[in-house]
Amino acid sequence: MLKVYIVGAGPGDKELITVKGLKLIKEADVIVYDDLIDKDILKEAKDGAELIYVGKRKGKHSFKQEEINKILVEKAKEGKKVVRLKGGDPFIFGRGGEEILELIKNNIPYEVVPGVTSAIAVPASVGIPLTHRGIAKSVTITTGHEREGENKVDYSKFVADTLVILMGITNLEKIVKDLVKSRGKEKPIAIILKGFSKDQKVIKGTLGDILEKAKDIEPPGIIVVGKVVNILER
Repeated sequence: MLKVYIVGAGPGDKELITVKGLKLIKEADVIVYDDLIDKDILKEAKDGAELIYVGKRKGKHSFKQEEINKILVEKAKEGKKVVRLKGGDPFIFGRGGEEILELIKNNIPYEVVPGVTSAIAVPASVGIPLTHRGIAKSVTITTGHEREGENKVDYSKFVADTLVILMGITNLEKIVKDLVKSRGKEKPIAIILKGFSKDQKVIKGTLGDILEKAKDIEPPGIIVVGKVVNILER
């Protein structure tokens, strides 16, 4: 039985995958891959490699997480070299931990290959540093996706200088209303849509006007709140 490699593909640009991650893609017998990766990277797979798409978008899941776990276990038990290719980093809202727990349960060896998380890379690509001396010395990364049955997140409770919210576009109105309570209407905010794609778009404003500026937008997108949004425009 060979290892299962949990590999971070980076933030959507094939050139931002790690050297080790690319090496494993070239060697893999099976690649189980997500939606938010640069599909061109799959061209690096060897001839005959089995490519299995298990991507998830809001309301559109090709496989449930339990089914993905089962695929990894079954392919590993067949003696295949398996790469689980995940967008960004496997451990930043990537559910990599859940997949590893299933591998451990089935006594299957694994290795994690970290990836560049979109939470940092996408803001950086449009000139938004998440920290800046004298301006921002703390960062919180959170999810904007709230599942039914879970406690609702009160975004006003976060106190870091910079707040990064992943998967929050659909929940934007609630997020903004929560943040106004603690940060006021003048706090800068940026929304970066479809990062590292040809359709990438940046919308900047304040908590007071962003809902008007960002009407009718669609995911995927990353939300950044804090003074760093405009710091490099001075």
